[in-house]
Amino acid sequence: MTTAPVPSVPGPSVPGPSALTLAAERELVRLAAAPPSPPRLERQLRHLAKWRSQVLANTQGHRMGAIVQAGPFAGMSYSVESADGGRAPRLLGVYEASLHQVIETIIARAYPQILDIGCAEGYYAVGLARRMPGCMIHARDTNPVARDRCARLAAENGVADRVLVGPQVSHADLAMCANAPTLVLCDIEGAEDALLDPAKAPALLQADLLVEVHEAGAPGLLSRLTARFAATHSVTRIDRQLRPDLLPAWTEGLSDLDRLLLLWEWRAGPTPWLWMRRT
Repeated sequence: MTTAPVPSVPGPSVPGPSALTLAAERELVRLAAAPPSPPRLERQLRHLAKWRSQVLANTQGHRMGAIVQAGPFAGMSYSVESADGGRAPRLLGVYEASLHQVIETIIARAYPQILDIGCAEGYYAVGLARRMPGCMIHARDTNPVARDRCARLAAENGVADRVLVGPQVSHADLAMCANAPTLVLCDIEGAEDALLDPAKAPALLQADLLVEVHEAGAPGLLSRLTARFAATHSVTRIDRQLRPDLLPAWTEGLSDLDRLLLLWEWRAGPTPWLWMRRT
């Protein structure tokens, strides 16, 4: 006895790989062409971790929207791409968690002006503008793409009239610190060594400063910056901190590795901060 063949039922269509996945795969193949070595494996691992971090950021966005969920900037609309580093920690509000209390102190001090040097896409410039309605934020960056994103983020959050976006800061520009109580927020990938020099910009001694120090690329930089301001400022070093307690409930179903990657800011090494307040 024979039976008629059962007709096949088409299953749900499976989407092809995303542009992000394809780009990650191409770069992984390129890296794999190098001779086997621990440095090559480290580059491949870092590349895969970045890919997974971006996937997780997209998942967070789909679940919760492009809104910062926690931290001092909770409620900020954040639809732009990060100019540098992971987007997921910013969306979650766990980005640079060790600074959260300092940021609240800055907000409470109600500076009339803030100079954000190396503003990137505007996470801090716009976040502070939202929390400090009486403050003018001067957001400066050498990267025109970052400046464009910062301007868009400011408009998106209704603070474009108080976030003045501009290019690179010179020693002459720092004279503004003498005009009114000022916070200088600085993250410029090692260029802080040359820029934050009171011998060339004396008005810096009248400001409070929160500076990310790229010590790994310039050994001794922490000591040099501390020495420049020690006579006039109270100087506190702030090291990195993770806040897994701020991860949302939906992440409980993820692997430990994915939860860690949601907190990862893509840093290759330590970047301590100096919080320097006038005495």
